[in-house]
Amino acid sequence: MGIEDYGGGQDPEPEVLVVTTNDVPGYHVREVIGEVFGLTVRSRHLGSQIGAGLKSMVGGELRGLTKTLVQTRNQAMERLVEQARTRGANGVLAFRFDVTEAADVGTEVCAYGTAVVLTRE
Repeated sequence: MGIEDYGGGQDPEPEVLVVTTNDVPGYHVREVIGEVFGLTVRSRHLGSQIGAGLKSMVGGELRGLTKTLVQTRNQAMERLVEQARTRGANGVLAFRFDVTEAADVGTEVCAYGTAVVLTRE
């Protein structure tokens, strides 16, 4: 597995800029649209659970689960960006992830932030 399997983030020139900060240097918030989020729930299949159980006996990274979580986070972020774009935003401020167990059947990942319209200063 290459490094692309373990990361995420945006293209260098995104249509909707997503940042973890409350402002963006060189930009002015012209309009606050409001909260947006992207949500996905992924179940774990039996094979990965058995593999993770065996790996936990000897220690080390659970690469299969890491790759699945990265894919899940990227999907949640894509859904957040699509919701922001649909509502007329070109930016999302205060971006965060929330990860929880969903009724013992999988993992819920929610990407959320504040959709805004940014203009260059």
